[in-house]
Amino acid sequence: MNMIKILILTANPSNTGSNPLGLDAEVRRIEEALQRSRYRDRFQIITKLAARTMDLRRALLDHRPQIVHFSGHGTGEKGLVLENDAGKVQLVSTEALAGLFGIFETGEIECVLLNACYSEIQATAIHQFVDCVIGMNQPIGDKSAVQFAEGFYDALGAGSPYDEAYRIGCSAIALEGSSEYSTPVLKNRKRRSSNAPADQTAGQVLPPESTAAAIAEPLRPAPSQSFGNVTISGSNNPFNTIQAEGNVNLNQTSTQTTVTNPDLQAALGALSQLKQAIATTNAIDETEKAMVAIPIQKLEAELQKPQPDRSLVDKAISTLKKALDGVIALADPVTTVATLVAKAWIGLP
Repeated sequence: MNMIKILILTANPSNTGSNPLGLDAEVRRIEEALQRSRYRDRFQIITKLAARTMDLRRALLDHRPQIVHFSGHGTGEKGLVLENDAGKVQLVSTEALAGLFGIFETGEIECVLLNACYSEIQATAIHQFVDCVIGMNQPIGDKSAVQFAEGFYDALGAGSPYDEAYRIGCSAIALEGSSEYSTPVLKNRKRRSSNAPADQTAGQVLPPESTAAAIAEPLRPAPSQSFGNVTISGSNNPFNTIQAEGNVNLNQTSTQTTVTNPDLQAALGALSQLKQAIATTNAIDETEKAMVAIPIQKLEAELQKPQPDRSLVDKAISTLKKALDGVIALADPVTTVATLVAKAWIGLP
């Protein structure tokens, strides 16, 4: 029987300038909530305290959790607060955080809970890649944050779907007489996991027998490639069909959709040349190449549709420009892609 893995990361750097958070108490209350629950045998908790950026990355890769829970400080636009090797503040930008979650296969991470002040911004960004994400729309008190987490995992342990668990968490705050019950914000949509049954509700943590049936079908192997120490997997991998040099190692197959619009064909051709330039350049490192793969993946997938979503395409191009801003070697290929896409819009309905 496969376990539902919950990765809990906490960070409370010594130089945040605020009172220490009760993170140990929050972890303990989560553990107690699940230990007393009906389906306690279905859950495995992995805890990483004083989390650094490398701890986040390694824990996601090593444990492949279904639920990721972060507890600590948020700064809104500036990102979430992790720790460095000295136990001091290490800010992680919204773009970098979302980019990391975007690397994983769609549906692999089912739910992300950011129990940190002003984390709705990060929740919205991560929601591009994860179906259920919870963040905070303003500061939240330590007591209310713990109450929400306890209520949320009480519900999960009872077999509730994520959206119901969210409401139970908010109710736990309200029952204690606090007005902060409206601070947690849910970003949720129907599960996109390819091995979930068609009638499964959004974010459902099923009882043991149902979960076993849902996961019985083995996952099909997905193509992957590596950039140094960074590996990108998935059938929609944006670096398909390109040649590489140096330590960029590609191994994948894909079936491309035929695009009849000549301007879109030209845009896709320019995008392929951009991928070639990214794969072979030394102007950015392997991690940056992995991050920029995300908007490229979205752009390529959308351009192959008969009627691409212009807002998604424009957003992907904007993200791509920002990610490669100042990289002279890639300026011309990016501009070419943007120009051809703009031209393609003229010929589309």
